[in-house]
Parts: sequence; C-alpha cells; structure tokens
Amino acid sequence: MTWSNWAGNVTASPTRVVEPRSDEDVVDALKQAAERGERVRVVGAGHSFTPLAATEGTMLRLGHLSGLAAVDRARQRVRVQGGTPLHVLNPLLDSLGLALPNLGDIDRQGIAGAVATGTHGTGVRHQGIAAAVTGMTLVLADGSIVSVDDAHDAELFRAATVGLGAFGVVTEVELQCVPAFRLRALETPGRLDEVVDGYEELVTAHDHVDFHWFPHTDRVLLKRNSRVDDDDPGRPQPRWREWLDDDLLSNRLYEALNRAATARPGIVPRLNPVAARLLGPKEYTDTSWKVFCTSRDVRFRESEYAVPRASLPAVIHGLRAWIDSHDVSLPFPVEVRSTGADDVWLSTAYERENAYVAVHQYHRMDDGGVFAAFEAMVREHDGRPHWGKLHTLGAEDLARLYPRFADVQRVRDRVDPDRRFANEHLTHLLGP
Repeated sequence: MTWSNWAGNVTASPTRVVEPRSDEDVVDALKQAAERGERVRVVGAGHSFTPLAATEGTMLRLGHLSGLAAVDRARQRVRVQGGTPLHVLNPLLDSLGLALPNLGDIDRQGIAGAVATGTHGTGVRHQGIAAAVTGMTLVLADGSIVSVDDAHDAELFRAATVGLGAFGVVTEVELQCVPAFRLRALETPGRLDEVVDGYEELVTAHDHVDFHWFPHTDRVLLKRNSRVDDDDPGRPQPRWREWLDDDLLSNRLYEALNRAATARPGIVPRLNPVAARLLGPKEYTDTSWKVFCTSRDVRFRESEYAVPRASLPAVIHGLRAWIDSHDVSLPFPVEVRSTGADDVWLSTAYERENAYVAVHQYHRMDDGGVFAAFEAMVREHDGRPHWGKLHTLGAEDLARLYPRFADVQRVRDRVDPDRRFANEHLTHLLGP
C-alpha cells in the first residue's frame, strides 16, 4: 500500500500494515518485524507535516486501541488507550465531568500522537497536552511491556512523553484532568501592530489568546477565551452561526478562495482582506473543548516555531517585512499563540515560556521560500520547531536548543539500541 499524511506532502510504502487490538498484538508485531529485519513506525491521523511516521518496514495503526481504560475519580486522572482520537476523548471526559486543561485547535489526532509531537494549545498560565501526562504504558523494542511515571523509570517517562515514537509504542496514556469548565469566547478584528504591541497585556488579561494575521494586510482576527463560573449566563453560539462560520465560511468558501489563489496567485493580496472580513466579531460561551477545537477541512502545510515570548515582535515584524519585499502569495493566515513552561525533556516549552508562530501555505501552492526564510529568522531567537511541522533542524541544532538532549539520546540507546523504531527523519533529528 501507499500511505499519505493529511496534507499529502509525505508518502510511504510500508511492506505491511498492522492494526493491533491489544498490547500483546503489538508485542507480536514487533517480534515479527525483528525476525524480518524491519523497522517499525506508528501512525495515527497523519496530521504531522514531517515524515515522522514514514516507513518502508512495518506500520502500526492504533485505531483499534481506543477508549478509556481506567478512571480515578478521586485524583481526577484517566488512563486512555493510545489510539483514542481527541475528538472522541473530549466528550468522554466531559461525560465524567472532566476536561483536559488545554487543547490545540485541531482534534483529529490520536492522543499518543498529539502527546508525542508536543501539541500545545495556548495560554501563558497553562501548558501543552504533554504536561498533563502522569504516566504511560509502552511496548519496547524487545517486546517488554512497561509502565512508566515519575516513580517508575522516570528518565524513560520524561524522554518518551514527547518522544517522537522513538522509545516504544505508546499503548496507554495517563492524564491529569481538571473539572469540566466553560469558556467565554470573544473574537474581534484588529490591526497587527496594535495587537503585537499590546500582546503582553492581552495574554495577562485572558486565559487563552490566539491571533491570526492575514499576510499582505495589517488585518488580524483576535481570539480571547476566558474561563467562567458555572453561574455565568453566557450561551453557546446559535446553530446557524456555527454552521455559517465553521462550515460555510471557514471551510467551503475558504477552500474556493484558496483554489482561486492557486490558479491566480497574484490575486492573494486582494483576497486576504476579503478573507479577513468573512469571520466577523462574535461572543459566545460553551464547554471548553467545543471552544478550543475547530473544524479544519481546507488542507495546508505548516511550519511552527516556539520562540521566547520577548522575541515575538521581532519575529512578526521580520516576517512581515520579508513577505512584503518578496514575490510570494500566502492566502493562509499566520497564527500566534503562547504557553507556559513545562519540564518535559523534548517539549518546545521545556523550562521556557514561549510564543508560537505558525506559517501556513495551501497544500496546492508553492511556499515561495517563506518556510526557509521563516526558519532563518527564528534561528536568531533560539526557535524550537514543532515536532510535527515543517523544519530542517537536525541533531546538532537540537542539542543546542534542548538542555536534556544528551539524556534523551542516552535513554534511547538503552531502550532501542538496534533502532527498531528509527526512520530517516528520526535519525536526522536524534542522531544515528
């Protein structure tokens, strides 16, 4: 078979695809791969833009390993099978009166893949999904099944949480949840300079801030989400408004605009002001995951880097100057978010508060050199690349950016000395 990721920019031809239904099935698949001399990669929803999951050996798909495995109501913790998609997990948690503290804006990923690549969301007083992980069950390269946490092989736990699939097959994840909560969402248009200049005040005043800047313009869509008490009278947005914004405008019409831009790239500077006006101001209150997550049917490629928050103005102004001075057409907005620091070894937020800047391009269009230019800019600010998004950094660069990188390599040598879980991209990232 030929496998392709969601964006269509990565393909692979595995010799076989295995869909395990238990840990023991995973053990059998690894033993058979070893006998055949094959490497093994795990694939989920394919929402990474990098070739992390690509393999010419055995591909494991964890779709049958889905659902809740255990619930600890007293500690508000759940154990979740590794293949559980976020869009399945979120309502399951809600039915228990629980929620994840933070989420990204896409919920198609499986929980193991979302954690392994560092999916993060936004909010300077909050952290990415990996920071909520309190334990994991892995099947190691030698076929052993291990459960790890801070009290049981803490080094493997810290290395394998945002682990890129390099340490074993994650079949269960234990998550520290919080009581289910609601968010008041406020979305308004703005001007780029004003939003960047007032960014620190914005992220201090609101729990979750996210803004989308439309290149070739100074227009911004600013999203501010704030947690509210149970007695807050706010209501969800009407069904007609949800359909209008999330289905018709954000997906169907936006796909048409991007197809027009593909045919005639020169019209993008005229299209983007129109796109910026399509989603007008709105305010509503709803369950946290319904506010965090949105439907993304229009396909794109993306590069995202985490930089120290103080570097955000320099990166945005540099990116704007480059776009304005080059013959490039970018119909997709640039997205900016922030999170607090965490202690996960390969997390982009390891011991650092970050601003995240994400550059997108429609999947049918050439990027015009913007991804390379963007990477050159963030290198000057110790930019750490999102593990699931486009970048070219290798082990030498990453060793400089991650203080525990040598420890990551040491743990990998211990649990996968034969590199059963390697592929070309992972070797580039972590070394041979």
